Amino acid sequence: MPLTHRLTPYPHWELEDPISGDQLRLVPERGGLLSGWRCSGRELIYLDEERFADPALSVRGGMPVLFPICGNLPGDCLPLPDGDYSLKQHGFARDLPWQLEGTPDGRGVRLTLEDTPASLASFPFPFSLELSFQLEAAALAITVRIENRGEVAMPYSFGLHPYFRVSSLDAEAAQLAVRLEGLPDRCLNHLTMTEEATQNQLERLPQGVDLLARPLGAVRLVDPVAGLALELQPSTPLDLVVIWTDPPRPMLCLEPWTGPRGALVSGDRRLEVPAGGAHSLACRYGLTLL
Repeated sequence: MPLTHRLTPYPHWELEDPISGDQLRLVPERGGLLSGWRCSGRELIYLDEERFADPALSVRGGMPVLFPICGNLPGDCLPLPDGDYSLKQHGFARDLPWQLEGTPDGRGVRLTLEDTPASLASFPFPFSLELSFQLEAAALAITVRIENRGEVAMPYSFGLHPYFRVSSLDAEAAQLAVRLEGLPDRCLNHLTMTEEATQNQLERLPQGVDLLARPLGAVRLVDPVAGLALELQPSTPLDLVVIWTDPPRPMLCLEPWTGPRGALVSGDRRLEVPAGGAHSLACRYGLTLL
């Protein structure tokens, strides 16, 4: 399955399985963005193409990469032994151009990002970040390799911010409403930074939510109208789950994170790659047609 460059509906690279028809769309120069994933005949990714056409605007859609932080830091400030550094929300990986290549087996792609003078000014660590997407039967497997090329330990958080299409967040009939399964009873409301009952938050999906949960296993997004269920299968330490809605957009973000907002300052699930070492992360999305 060779990578093919397409110009419509926007310039992108495409990988398509000739048998299943499953397809990936990628825009490496726009933050290594996975902009489309077609699986079992369904396009699962939401992308605001009109907004995407203006590079001056932030992307609303696709699967942005969050690195070296998820969320924001107090005052956008990263304190380190040699001084304070300014690091904006979600880091810089989603704004930089990445390198793209096909995987040797032809069923996936590998995106690579390395440190730049601009990244070193806000995050003074030489690094290499590899992100691989692999097409599987009714699934997308994702692996990440983070290499520290420096001489001191490198702190980080990593996350993905996928926007998934949904039929509607505001269905009139309860049996038609989008629902989430597998979340724990309690969650962190990112809007107030307080712990709340998860069910109370889920009832507010049509109004907009931003919550973080620590599930014990897979989390399913069930869309009865579309006739599908999408399951996020996390792996430690990429096993926190963020749910975000932005009405009236017909989408829901089902995101894997390694650490909560502010982890590099609070120490809560703060990860460190030793000097000269590397960390590997993984998760998987599986699709079931109902």
